[in-house]
Amino acid sequence: MANCLAGGDSAIPEPRFKRVLRTREVLTLSFGAMIGWSWVMLTGHWVESAGSLGALVAFGAAGLVIALIGLTYSELAAAMPKAGGEHVYTHEGLGPGWSFVCTWALLMAYGVVCAFESVALPTALEYLLPNIRLTTLWTVLDAPVNLGFLLIGVGAAIVMTWINVLGIRVAAIVQSIVTGAILLAGCVLFAGAAAHGDMANAAPLIATPATGILTVLIMAPALLVGFDVLPQSAEEIDLPARRIGWLLIGSLLLAVAWYGAISFAAALGLDATARANATMATADAAKTLWGGSWAGVALIAGGVGGILTSWNAFIIGGSRVMFALAESGVLPAAFARLHPKHRTPYVGIITLGVMACVSPFFGRTILVWLINAGSFAVVVAYLFVPIAFLALRRKRPEMARPFRVRSPRLVGGAAIVLGFALLCLYLPFSPSSLAWPYEWAMVLGWAAIGAAVWWFRPKAKAHAA
Repeated sequence: MANCLAGGDSAIPEPRFKRVLRTREVLTLSFGAMIGWSWVMLTGHWVESAGSLGALVAFGAAGLVIALIGLTYSELAAAMPKAGGEHVYTHEGLGPGWSFVCTWALLMAYGVVCAFESVALPTALEYLLPNIRLTTLWTVLDAPVNLGFLLIGVGAAIVMTWINVLGIRVAAIVQSIVTGAILLAGCVLFAGAAAHGDMANAAPLIATPATGILTVLIMAPALLVGFDVLPQSAEEIDLPARRIGWLLIGSLLLAVAWYGAISFAAALGLDATARANATMATADAAKTLWGGSWAGVALIAGGVGGILTSWNAFIIGGSRVMFALAESGVLPAAFARLHPKHRTPYVGIITLGVMACVSPFFGRTILVWLINAGSFAVVVAYLFVPIAFLALRRKRPEMARPFRVRSPRLVGGAAIVLGFALLCLYLPFSPSSLAWPYEWAMVLGWAAIGAAVWWFRPKAKAHAA
């Protein structure tokens, strides 16, 4: 995986954005994007589904697939450090049509995360502040919509939108501070597991049936989506192009290690019965390991931080995707406008903010479906990047590649095969397929909207005139 050669850095065009991100900010942006709320909320589900060792196998397998894809990203991000990432690579390698398919799928994944976080945040805060629900306003698909949750979710969406409109520097400072708090919270659990954990609690190592590993495996792409935020913000990174590639792979491997270590540490702290009854297995494990509620509070605080870092990163990534689509003439030109003072694509940022303000009105049930559908969408997008990687190796052999992957056919071919295998896990013949009709309706509905956007794109109208 480290079989990459250095080359001379390519010429970087005159920046349109403020180029302010350095090594620390790049790492915290990417790692923080991948570490959301799931490591606190879903750890018990992972261990129960796959077993303590099985969860490690699932994350390791998903990490291998995504890391191979990540290597192709690293070469392309270093060679073409332009806002829009995947859209730029696939447009150059595969043409505008396939580029739109890839980018539209990615935009679904980014938008879903932003919508999800405004609902996840009050859910996390309820563990710390049990009386924040206030009155129930209505229910959507048996999920209550509470006034307190609604106010917190909408208020947080407004603040996160404002932070990102102010500029990448402000967003990066927030990202670095909060990511540091997440790491400290994780250390509480790791230290407790090392000092007081019991291997007997980790039973079963592999769940029965072993197909439970697939249940965790299909969730992993949604958990690891985020490293690709770096290519989206490439024009805002003030580093040699080659280092962008290394930081992308490094942050991805750190996230895989984080999820695996959190799962196993929680398994050492709670036996199977306690995990099954736990509301927040990670927090409950920390509380049990240290014998004090303060440890559980620390883990929940870290989870709240994870919501904010992933939310922040996907606002950055999603707004740059819309910027790239507008620059290529697919979305209205307004999405390509930069704020005159802060140099941010504020129209896309505000659009994502509105989505995040609306989602708390629909409760939690529909958002679970959205996350699963978004995971499918991101695997579709990831599959296109190694295809573009191989196409560009053939079409543009002379292109400067500061981060150069050795054995490109092997790496690119393996990434495509494994990515396609991962995609098959979502299809109807798989035991872990998307749920019908709800999750498939979301995927097909987003595809139909995309077809309409492509058909009525502004560039087509300009040509017709």
